[in-house]
Amino acid sequence: MSDQVADQENKIHDLVIIGAGPAGLAAGIYSGRGGLEPVLLDMMGGGGQVNIIDKVENYPGVIDLETGAELADVMRRQAESFGAGITFDQVEKIEATEELVTLTCSSSTYRARAVLVASGASHRPLKVPGEGRLMGRGVSVCATCDGAFFKGQSVAVVGGGDAAVMEAVYLSRIVGHVTIIHRRDQLRAEKLLQDRIFAAQNVDFAWNSAVEEILGDKEVTGVRIKDVETGESRVLEVAAVFVFVGVVPNSGFLQGVVELDEFGFVKTDMNMQTSHPRIYAAGDLRAGSVRQIGTAVGDGINATVHIQEMLNASIPSRQHQTVS
Repeated sequence: MSDQVADQENKIHDLVIIGAGPAGLAAGIYSGRGGLEPVLLDMMGGGGQVNIIDKVENYPGVIDLETGAELADVMRRQAESFGAGITFDQVEKIEATEELVTLTCSSSTYRARAVLVASGASHRPLKVPGEGRLMGRGVSVCATCDGAFFKGQSVAVVGGGDAAVMEAVYLSRIVGHVTIIHRRDQLRAEKLLQDRIFAAQNVDFAWNSAVEEILGDKEVTGVRIKDVETGESRVLEVAAVFVFVGVVPNSGFLQGVVELDEFGFVKTDMNMQTSHPRIYAAGDLRAGSVRQIGTAVGDGINATVHIQEMLNASIPSRQHQTVS
């Protein structure tokens, strides 16, 4: 063990933040300004799912940034300006006592008086034949990342919520044709997005349909879908399938540590505090979150203010420090 790793494992941090998406970065900004010297742990370098958004239109005050990645970069640089550096590490296990939380990571161990979990959520898979085998070979969860590979070709988008329709709108400007496959007979996306996708000339819809199998040997050649009302199956010839059917919380390392709901989302109170008094949660992995940039930022700020209050109450020397 190197001296640097040994020093890290012996040090007790005031706050460790797991995840550097909008919730984690907002917490980093506020806790850094409050003198907590937070450590942010993230395997992706910061930004979270914001990095793959084509255009941010509904975050108040942001009108000139072209992509989500630009907003993520601004947030990261602002957090770093207050001393909240991002460390590349993967949390594997958490152990918590009444006074301390220990995080075992892939390359080090951290001990903290408080932990904010803002590890977000991942795209939910379809769990159909061909999906895993063809991931990265025509199956994708990021239109802005992979759409350009399919210029002029036909593709399918699976889902009917904001994410699916937003990505379908983006794809309609690049590819030859888009088919939206949705289990219901109407979209769930916000009206503005629906107006845009219905106005696109190269988009059609496979209503009341579910994906049975993604076809292809070395790359996607089509998708077999089933009408959920009639049971009839048919094949769409497409070069890619973009999947947006919800998210799964990145909360596996919290099993048995804090209370989760039936889907694995973390239960919190109004202060973002979990069932353990020194562990808080914010953003997309929190039960009840509407999974928007603005609400994630609000969660992170809310959690940080109450973490500061908790630390001030338990550490007399901190009682005059506040986060604002």
